[in-house]
Amino acid sequence: MSNILIKPSKQIKYLRADVLRSNVPRLVNDAHYSYVSTKKFDNPTIIHLNDRLAKEIGFTSKEIASIEFKKLLVGKSESGIESFAMNYGGHQFGHWAGQLGDGRAINIGERSSANHTWQLQLKGAGPTPYSRKGDGYAVLRSSIREHLCSEAMYYLGIPTTRSLSLALTGESVYRDMFYNGNAAYEKGAVVCRVAQSFIRFGNFQIHAANGEIDLLKELTDYTITNHFKGIDKNSTDKYLSFFKAVATRTLEMIMNWQRVGFVHGVMNTDNLSIIGDTIDYGPYGWLDNYDTGWTPNTTDNQHKRYRYGAQPEIGLWNLWQLANALFELVDDSKALEGVLDQYKEDYGTSHIKMMSNKLGLIQKHERDESIINQILTLLEAHETDMTIFYRELINVNHSTPVDQGYTTISKAFYDHDAMSKTVKTQWIDWLSTYINRLKNQKDVAVERIEIMSKNNPKYVLRNYMAQMVIEKAELGDYSLLQEIFDMIQDPYTDRKVMDHWYAKRPDWARDKPGVSQLSCSS
Repeated sequence: MSNILIKPSKQIKYLRADVLRSNVPRLVNDAHYSYVSTKKFDNPTIIHLNDRLAKEIGFTSKEIASIEFKKLLVGKSESGIESFAMNYGGHQFGHWAGQLGDGRAINIGERSSANHTWQLQLKGAGPTPYSRKGDGYAVLRSSIREHLCSEAMYYLGIPTTRSLSLALTGESVYRDMFYNGNAAYEKGAVVCRVAQSFIRFGNFQIHAANGEIDLLKELTDYTITNHFKGIDKNSTDKYLSFFKAVATRTLEMIMNWQRVGFVHGVMNTDNLSIIGDTIDYGPYGWLDNYDTGWTPNTTDNQHKRYRYGAQPEIGLWNLWQLANALFELVDDSKALEGVLDQYKEDYGTSHIKMMSNKLGLIQKHERDESIINQILTLLEAHETDMTIFYRELINVNHSTPVDQGYTTISKAFYDHDAMSKTVKTQWIDWLSTYINRLKNQKDVAVERIEIMSKNNPKYVLRNYMAQMVIEKAELGDYSLLQEIFDMIQDPYTDRKVMDHWYAKRPDWARDKPGVSQLSCSS
C-alpha cells in the first residue's frame, strides 16, 4: 500500500459506477463514471514539479521527496485506490455531440488539506471507455501549455484547475496537429491536474439526454452537498438555487477572462466547469492586439463562435443548455429563464465595473460609460497591445499633460508610424477626456493606482512565450519552462528581471503555427 495519504474520491462512494470494466471505447449507460486503470509507462520522467501547489494541497516535504509520490504523478502508484473516468456529453460548436466523456483524463484519488478536498487527475495516462477514436494519450506541446496556463490563471486571480506536475511518458504519440494530413510522432506527456471538482455541464446533460433522471438527481445532489455549501440540501427549491449559483460563478469566471484578455478557444458545454473553474486548456490564447473577433482556434476560424468578444454570450448559451438538463429537476421553465435573464442584467453591471477598475474610474461619474465605450472602439481602430496599454495607462494621472500621456501609451501601438492622423487625433481627444475625468477624483489618486495595478497584469502567458518553451523542451531544455513558470507566479508586480517579457508580440510570431494558429489536437 502507498505511503502517500491519498484517498478514494467521494464520487466513487456516492455516485454510480459503470458495471463493465472494459477500457474499449463504447457507449456507457446508467453510470456516472467508469473504473479505468492508468497506463504503466515503462520509462516516465517528471520534468517539472509544482512544489508550491504540492504543499498547498497538503503534501509534506518528506512525501514530495518520496518515490511513491513520483509514481503517483505518472500513473504508477501502488496505493491500491481505484481510478476512474467520468461520463459526460455536450454541445460542440453549438451541436449536440452525445456521449463525449473523459477520453484520457483519469481521476486517481483525492487529497485533503486544512480547508479543502482536492481531486487529482492524470491527463494523457491512457485510454478510457470514452476515448472514441482517440488513444487516451497527450503530447508534450499541449501538456506544457496546460501546465503553464493553469498556474498563470491561478496567479491572475481567476478560478481554474491547477497543474501539479508535467511528465514525459517515454513513448511517442501520433498526432495530426492541424488535421491537415501532416501527422507525425511527438513526445508523449502526462499532466497531473488538481481541482476541487472536475464535474462539467456535460455531466448533467448526458443523463438528461439519456432519460436517466435518477442519475441526474444523484449527481446534482452530490454536487450541491460537496461543492455548494451555501445551499440548503433539504430545501424544496435547491435545484433552482443550484442553477443560480452556477450562473453566477460562470459569469464571474468569464468576466475575469475578459479582464485579462484570455480567450478559451473551445467553450463547448463539456468544457465548462460546474463550479466555475476554467477547465480544459486546449487552443487558448491571450489577446496581443485588442481584437474582439479573435479566436486562437483554427477549427473556429470560419464562424469565430468562440471569439474573445462572444465569450459572455456563449456562457449564456451554455447555461441555456444546462437549464434544459436541469428542467427535469426544477420543472419551472419561467424560474430557469429568470436566472438566465438575471445573467444578462448582471453581465452589463459586471462589464461596467470591470472596465471601471481597469481604467481606474473608482468614483462613479456620468461620463464613465461613454469613456468606456470610446476606448473599446479606439483600441480596435489601430493595432494596440491590450496588456501594455492598460498597464501604461496607470502612469497617466490627473496632472499629466495630454502629449506626455500619449507618449506613455504609445508603447502599446504596433507600427505606430502607420497610424492615421484621424486615429491619432481620436486618441488625443480620448486622453484629454480621460485626464479631465481623473481630475474629478484626484483625492483618491493613490487608491486608483492600486486598483488599476491589481486589475491590469504586467505579465501574461502570451502564445509566443509558450511556443518558445515548447520548442526548447522538445530538445530536452527545460530552463525556459522554469523561467516562464516563475514569471506567471507574480503577474501584477513590476520586476526588472522579467521586463524582457513585458513587450509586444514579436513580428515572427504573428502568423506562426502554435502561436497564432492552434487546434484542439493534443
